[in-house]
Amino acid sequence: MRPPLGTAQPRCRGAKTSIWEDFVLHRRSAIAAAALALAAPRLARAADTTGITADEIRIGNTAPYSGPASAYGTIARCEAAFFRMVNERGGVAGRKVTFLSYDDGYSPPKTVEQVRRLVEQDRVACLFQNVGTACNSAIVRYANQRKVPHLFVGSGADKWGNYQDTPWSIGWQPSYRIEAQIYTHHMLRERPDAKLALLYQNDDFGKDYVVGVRDVLKDRFNAVVRTASFEVTDPTVDSQILSLQSSGAEVLLTAATPKFAAQAIRKVHDVGWRPALHFLTNVSISAGAVMNPAGPEKGTGIITSAYLKDSTDPSWRDDPGMQEWRAFMQQYYPDGDLTDAGNVFGYGIAATMLQVLRQCGRDLSRERLIQEAANLRTVEVPVLLPGIRVDTGPANYHPIRQMQLARWTGTTWQRFGGVFEGATAS
Repeated sequence: MRPPLGTAQPRCRGAKTSIWEDFVLHRRSAIAAAALALAAPRLARAADTTGITADEIRIGNTAPYSGPASAYGTIARCEAAFFRMVNERGGVAGRKVTFLSYDDGYSPPKTVEQVRRLVEQDRVACLFQNVGTACNSAIVRYANQRKVPHLFVGSGADKWGNYQDTPWSIGWQPSYRIEAQIYTHHMLRERPDAKLALLYQNDDFGKDYVVGVRDVLKDRFNAVVRTASFEVTDPTVDSQILSLQSSGAEVLLTAATPKFAAQAIRKVHDVGWRPALHFLTNVSISAGAVMNPAGPEKGTGIITSAYLKDSTDPSWRDDPGMQEWRAFMQQYYPDGDLTDAGNVFGYGIAATMLQVLRQCGRDLSRERLIQEAANLRTVEVPVLLPGIRVDTGPANYHPIRQMQLARWTGTTWQRFGGVFEGATAS
């Protein structure tokens, strides 16, 4: 079992504080009060300050440091480094953040075990950015029954926006279902008569892509789409790729976590399949974790949808937000891979969590945490693409809804077209 990633001792003083100056000082008390009033009827009214002391805020996380999705482990390491930075700069309202992160191996039963440990033994105030659709699906009922804030779920499953049924769980990244709609609209624009091959992980993550494609094609789905699924326990997706190639499809959509995404890119190239369009889920577009291991030239032309700045894109070299991120990585996570998109993601989602903590002020009860998570108003996060903001409300649990298409050049992701929201790209 991997030991928890806890609080580090301060290593420097007087560091630049642009996050506080340019980002987290967006508190709007009047809006916050209105949102609290709207949200109050569906949340418990008695303040629960579990995990909060006079000098500490305890936050719980699970991540796959091992197992088939271990590439995502860097996200939690980056978040741990972020909270070390926060603590060195004085913490939040005089409190230091203790970030407890345990390895669940991307295994739902293990996630349940580790989350129970966080909630019942470590007594965290909230859960934050637990990784994986299936893993979060295994704990969502538990978190909501116990009224533990389940914040910024590390999954783009569409259901994390279901504020009516799971009011204590809220997503962060764009919905997989909406992403699939966008790809399908683009296919219909570029290749209206094409057949689509869909490779998907056989869980809620992968199935959201099937649903999104069906949303657009409707009655044409069975005539247009050929599917092949795989389990996270499968050694490879080679046989699925061969099956989809034999279908004669001219377009391929790969909905897979990094290990299998890299395998798919490599196999498609090596068997000589050249789809006219190849779409790749945005959770597996890291140059360091996917594209380079697959063979960077083998993925040339692949299309994805982006909402984060790409650290390998030279156009962000002088961007203030990415300069801030690079300075953070150099000082607080020097072993982190600067080409790994997971580290950009980890910084952005941790910055959003910091905004929530700041908006809570001295009242860090569980009720206030979820209320402020649902009260983020056009928050600018340094690593999000221009024009994309974090925005939530009592009836909006999808914080990021905007994306932009991008194409892999062999060395980086090159954006094209405009920023759009949801399936409006048609």
